[in-house]
Amino acid sequence: MDSKTLIANRVAQEMKSGDLVNLGIGLPTLVASYLPKGIEVSFQSENGIIGMSMLPHPGLLDDDLTDAGGNPIGSVPGACAFDSSFSFGLIRGGHLDVTVLGGLQVDERGLLANWMVPGKMVPGMGGAMDLVAGAKRVIVAMTHTAKGTPKIVKECSLPLTAIRRVDLIVTELAVIEPTDDGLVLREIAPDVSVEQVLEATEAALIVPESVPEMAFVA
Repeated sequence: MDSKTLIANRVAQEMKSGDLVNLGIGLPTLVASYLPKGIEVSFQSENGIIGMSMLPHPGLLDDDLTDAGGNPIGSVPGACAFDSSFSFGLIRGGHLDVTVLGGLQVDERGLLANWMVPGKMVPGMGGAMDLVAGAKRVIVAMTHTAKGTPKIVKECSLPLTAIRRVDLIVTELAVIEPTDDGLVLREIAPDVSVEQVLEATEAALIVPESVPEMAFVA
């Protein structure tokens, strides 16, 4: 499978039935397609919907219904829509179980930078700051490097999204958990060695005696 599919598939294994889950713009939206069988979660978008689906069900497609990135989405039976203030009340009130966000950099402390794209005009950080601060669990889904440059770094050179440590980083090479002691290498991708992960990572990694291979949904 390609890198984005591998990342989304692995992130989907972190979901539990009953979770209220926010999916960030871009790669994180793919997570909805790889939920394990029997797992039922509700997907929220900060622009004001709970119950969105990435692949619209027949008869439920609304041309005016989009995610926070402006991409068309569908809705499942029982979905509800609301204004932005209510949506951010959910986020800031700590009612989101999980948010999955893309990343430009994550540092040794587990701090995320994901809104300022170098050399590009950006409208702002959108809901990312609120999501990192307010969700019960923050998962970063991103490629391990950008054109060969490590994205897991000693210290972020880009502006931080928040000062809250993220809970998990999933890339096409590895699953890494930020902890009080540092970044712990929890899993490696198929056909990837620990040495390859270390070579592609600027930040120091804590490597357990045994590092298992990632598990996926077939």
